[in-house]
Amino acid sequence: MLGEYLITGRRAAEIADSVEQGVGAGALAPGALLPPMRALAATLGVNPNTVAAAYRTLRERGVIETDGRRGSRVRARPATAPRESIRVDVLPGTRDLAAGDPDVALLPSLTEALAAAARINEERPGLYAHGASVLPELERLARAGFEADGVPAGPIAATSGSLDAIERALTAHLKPGDAVAVEDPGWGALLDLLPAMGLRPLRMPMDEEGPQPDGVAKALADGARALVVTDRAQNPTGAVVTAERAAVLRELLAGHPQVLVIDDDHGHAIVDQPLHALAGATERWLMVRSTAKAYGPDLRLAVVTGDATTLDRMRGRFRLGPGWVSRLLQNAVVHLWSVHAVDPAAVARSYGRRREALIGALARRGVEAYGRSGLNVWVPVPDETGAVTRLLQAGWAVAPGARFRVASGPGIRLTVSTLTEAEIEPLADVVAAAARPAPPGRSY
Repeated sequence: MLGEYLITGRRAAEIADSVEQGVGAGALAPGALLPPMRALAATLGVNPNTVAAAYRTLRERGVIETDGRRGSRVRARPATAPRESIRVDVLPGTRDLAAGDPDVALLPSLTEALAAAARINEERPGLYAHGASVLPELERLARAGFEADGVPAGPIAATSGSLDAIERALTAHLKPGDAVAVEDPGWGALLDLLPAMGLRPLRMPMDEEGPQPDGVAKALADGARALVVTDRAQNPTGAVVTAERAAVLRELLAGHPQVLVIDDDHGHAIVDQPLHALAGATERWLMVRSTAKAYGPDLRLAVVTGDATTLDRMRGRFRLGPGWVSRLLQNAVVHLWSVHAVDPAAVARSYGRRREALIGALARRGVEAYGRSGLNVWVPVPDETGAVTRLLQAGWAVAPGARFRVASGPGIRLTVSTLTEAEIEPLADVVAAAARPAPPGRSY
């Protein structure tokens, strides 16, 4: 059941820590069946209620899951073993297409922006008594950008990136045990976050137009309290929510007005597809717009808007923690936006040429691939581990689809942001070979 690993402890907290340490160290593998509560209580010489409390803590932490008479098991992706462990070690000389980073050549220089922010700080130092957590100029520019894309009017806040905003919104409305509808395949960091918060993911199967309506309807019927959608540049598939799909999803959501709807627009300023958000389809909603992909991941800043209750709860809790997002960073972003440091159309064309070239090359080799927008191309494969291994042997590191999947089929994600024209055909040859089933009798 547990191999040689021994669970120890006398108190519930000690027992829970022992299991969590075993999972984190790899001694308790995903899917490992834990002892029945009464059996473990007898082994440890404690009351069964103590073990029950430990197991409850582990469920809330996203480490284990309980399935009735089948007992309690380590989650397939426990919160103590993040999806980052499902990765490929990129050896020297290997071409890295796994990281998911933007092309640094397309990122603006931050020198002038940070210098401008420093000058402002010298004139008006950011002190504890500064007042507003969002600078008025950042708020003005963010609001104008949202309005231009048809996002409903709402308060503006700043967070330390997209995932920070999503976590704060979920915390504002949900409690451990609640269900969240997520894209499948979808953003690995979000899929890690939910079990760590004690939340249950309900999958929404994807196609090139976003979450499929039948999957959304099922998730809502199964009790989803929140729904997270990537409107453009979906990671890992590149899907884009179309006007037609958004209309259908809005109609579905109209029957569930209490569901929290979160739109993630991390692709802002790197895509040439219009925004068709779900914002405002329910009473509780949040629109998140990150600066990471277009201006630099290390800025760690996102602007958000939403309904007044959600924003009030988020801002109130933020004040009790970090207090505010660095005003130096806020002023730097204001400068970047004000001088139009990024040409979104040019950036979108650059990434588009690389995606389309690779998808076209794969199509000529009979391989299906997806990537309507953003930095990535998604390739379904029959054997994910075998495909990743073949590509590594040929000198290419790609991201295994297990990082991004709940129950969808296997695949690999290739980040095309730095691909050169000369690399397209050789890469397509290797991917085509890796995407085919292995010959009978061969193992990897």
